Amino acid sequence: MSKENVIKWVDSNKDTLTELAKKIWENPEEPLKETYACDLQKEYLKKLRFRITDSKALPDLAFTAEFGEGMPILGVLGEYDALKIGHGCGHNLLGVGCLGGAAAIKDLIEKGEIKGTIRYYGCPAEETLYGKVEMAREGVFNDLDACLTWHPSSVTMPWAGSLLSLYSAIFTFKGKSAHAGAAPHLGRSALDAVEIMNVGANYMREHIEEQNRVHYIITNGGIEPNTVPADASVWYNVRAPKKAIAQETFRWLTEIAKGAAMITQTSLDEVKMISGCYEVLPNQTLVKLLGKNMEALGGPVFTREDREFAREISEGFDQSQKEKGLLSNYIPLSFMDKHLHEGVEPSHDFGRSLKASTDVGDVSWITPLAMFGVATWPLGVVAHTWQAVDASGSSLGFHAMHYASKVLASTLADLYNDAGILSQVKAEFAQATDGKKYVSAFDENIV
Repeated sequence: MSKENVIKWVDSNKDTLTELAKKIWENPEEPLKETYACDLQKEYLKKLRFRITDSKALPDLAFTAEFGEGMPILGVLGEYDALKIGHGCGHNLLGVGCLGGAAAIKDLIEKGEIKGTIRYYGCPAEETLYGKVEMAREGVFNDLDACLTWHPSSVTMPWAGSLLSLYSAIFTFKGKSAHAGAAPHLGRSALDAVEIMNVGANYMREHIEEQNRVHYIITNGGIEPNTVPADASVWYNVRAPKKAIAQETFRWLTEIAKGAAMITQTSLDEVKMISGCYEVLPNQTLVKLLGKNMEALGGPVFTREDREFAREISEGFDQSQKEKGLLSNYIPLSFMDKHLHEGVEPSHDFGRSLKASTDVGDVSWITPLAMFGVATWPLGVVAHTWQAVDASGSSLGFHAMHYASKVLASTLADLYNDAGILSQVKAEFAQATDGKKYVSAFDENIV
């Protein structure tokens, strides 16, 4: 009866969940500015009598909401930050979908159908891979028995694969200003150091594994061409399938920066860490449990209007664009002629890594964790685009979110009701981590 009741709860409260997600979509907030979304979710959860605890590291932006008592303690990870273009990653849906799953479980605990503690995490700044890292450093995930989350996608599928680890930092050089025309010999260009560092990094690319990613932007190149730049900065991201490899590449990059300073007789003034996150460690026992519940629910229920909306967007891609959009997310090319995925696909990403990163990775090395995707966007759409923004504020996106809440609540119900499954989940996690303790990238001495 537990699963039937959580499904009924989501169906009975879908209008409220939709309104929450719509309000967040209409008021997009960039990372570390998400006060509206944070307050909106806290207000709703307080009405449901969740116990709210604000983050010490990120007050007014991050929080935990808890209901029930005792073991097991199960969590869901919500997000609500946007991009400059709006909710192009669907975090308005992600957060509220997780909130809905937690609230449905709260209803079962309150009625005495299950025992334990449910915890919802309001997480900011995922787009800068920062929010959950700071929360992890606070220790808020340490007592969890398991954790779940989801993400908008263009295919409904449990995620058996990983996402890339990342180190992100700004390198700042100091030089000496001078008149670039009258006395260039008196100056030492910090911009020269940045440019030589970039040249060195591009030569480094030849000798790193092809799955790795190194990319940068110059954030400060000087004031004017007639003045030798005394200050210059460049922002780098380094990604790899394993954190140890990303760390090794980042160390090499730092040595290149030091060398660039020596060549130009400038100084490497600062290496400021912006973020650093682990690759996602998927718990395959949880992945299979998610898949079982996803199959039982049969996928999101879409309307004729949803399908027409998807057709209009999907037909806007030429064949090459759509093919690239599918392949980048390990979606079979048999979907080329479709506009909207309906039903549930088995995992296509086992043993692979999506070429993106998420701070969910840090949580996955602290407690057993699994993720899944739901068809929120038409086929061919990728994240961080205006098409994803549109779909994330449409009825198509809201229907996907309702389904995600049901999957989360159903899977959580299994974990509360079957101690044997939870034991298997924990045993797999213990074997995968092999006793290694989580250490944040911010607490490493690698510069």
